[in-house]
Amino acid sequence: MRAMVLTGLGKPLEWLELPDRMPGPDEIRVKVGACGVCRTDLHVVDGELSDPTLPIIPGHEIVGRIDAVGANVGTSLKIGDRVGIPWLAHTCGVCSYCLHGHENLCDRPQFTGYSRDGGFATSVVANARYAFPLPENYSDASLAPLLCAGLIGWRSLVRAGSAQHIGLYGFGAAAHLMTQIARWQGRTIYAMTRPGDTSSQSFARSLGAVWAGDSTELPPRKLDAAIVFAPDGNLIPQALRALRKGGRVVCAGIHMSTIPAFSYDLLWHEREIVSVANLTRQDGIDFLSSVPHWHIVTQTTLYPLQRANEALGDLRAGRFEGAAVLMP
Repeated sequence: MRAMVLTGLGKPLEWLELPDRMPGPDEIRVKVGACGVCRTDLHVVDGELSDPTLPIIPGHEIVGRIDAVGANVGTSLKIGDRVGIPWLAHTCGVCSYCLHGHENLCDRPQFTGYSRDGGFATSVVANARYAFPLPENYSDASLAPLLCAGLIGWRSLVRAGSAQHIGLYGFGAAAHLMTQIARWQGRTIYAMTRPGDTSSQSFARSLGAVWAGDSTELPPRKLDAAIVFAPDGNLIPQALRALRKGGRVVCAGIHMSTIPAFSYDLLWHEREIVSVANLTRQDGIDFLSSVPHWHIVTQTTLYPLQRANEALGDLRAGRFEGAAVLMP
C-alpha cells in the first residue's frame, strides 16, 4: 500500500510505501476509492489537537470497497461491498456514555486518522462495526464529504432544533451541504463568510441562501439559531448578536481559537451556546439513509493522493468552494 503519512506535527505529509495490512478478527480492509480532506485533518497536521498517534495516516471521510474480511465479521459485510469509514473508529461500549446512548462522548474512543490510521492511502483497515454501507448510485468523490462534513453538519443542524432562520458562519464543506438540506426542509439560510470572500458568498446564494455577507456583518433579520463551522472563536459573540431571544449558537468544530470575553447581555434572554462532539453510529444511519431524498449535490475539487499537502494548503487558504477529495 501507499500512503501520505504524518511523521511529525507541523511537517508536510510524506509519500511512503508500506506493507499491506490484514484485518483483525473484527475488522475489514477497504480499498480506498476516495477520501475527503476535512478541516479536522488540518487540526491534526498543524498540532492543534493534542497527542495524535504518530506516525499517522490522516483522513476520515473514506469511501471504498471491502477487499478482506476478518473472521468475526459475519455476513453483514462481505468482499466487494461499498462502505464509508467515518471519524468515529471505535468506542469502549462500557463507559456511562456508551451505555446511555452517547457513544460520541466515549471515555476511551478511537478516531480514524488521529488515533488509528486513516484514508490518505490506497487501503485502510477499520473496525467493521463502525463502517457504513453506502448506496451505489453516487460517485466515490461525491460521497466522501458526507462522511464528516455531512455527518457533523447534520448533527449540528439537529442541535439547532426547530429553528426556521439559521445563520451559517464559515461556508465550507459542511455548510454547503447543510444549506441544501435546510432548504429542502423549508428553512431559511443566511451565510457568513470571511470578510471580502465574495466568491463563497455567491456560492452560498447559488445553493439557496437568502442572504450572504461578511461574518463581521449582521444578517438582515434576527436568527433563530446559528451554526459556527469556522474555527474562529471571535465569531461566537458575533453570532450571539445575531440571535433572537431564546436562540442558540451551535459550535460545530472539534477545535476553535480562544473565545473572547463578551458582555453578558449577549447571552441573556435565554440564549444558548452548545457544542457538537464527534458523531454516533445512529447519526450515520439517520443521515445516510436520508441522503437520496435530499438530492444533495456535493461540490468537490479533486486531487491525486500524492498531492495531499497541496489539498491541505488549499483548504487552509480557502482556495476552493465545497470540499477537497483525494483520489488514490
